[in-house]
Amino acid sequence: MRITQFQATPNPNALKCVIDHRLPDTPRSYFSAAQVNTDPLAARLFAIPGITNLLIHESFITVGKDPAADWKPIKAALELTLRDFKP
Repeated sequence: MRITQFQATPNPNALKCVIDHRLPDTPRSYFSAAQVNTDPLAARLFAIPGITNLLIHESFITVGKDPAADWKPIKAALELTLRDFKP
């Protein structure tokens, strides 16, 4: 899976990641890693330092970050994580 585009949102601590793959069982959202249960994609994304919440949609993922976190390492980790993820 690959991110084809990062899109800004009105919230400076949220970023929309448009992906080149259709995800099943969407939409789903998580406001903490504790809510993930059996969602392997969400678990991998929450393992990225700074991520605080997720909205997983069929064709995009919106990621929320801690206000103190920097987007540059989060974006790089998102690209690696999604590239290596096999749904």
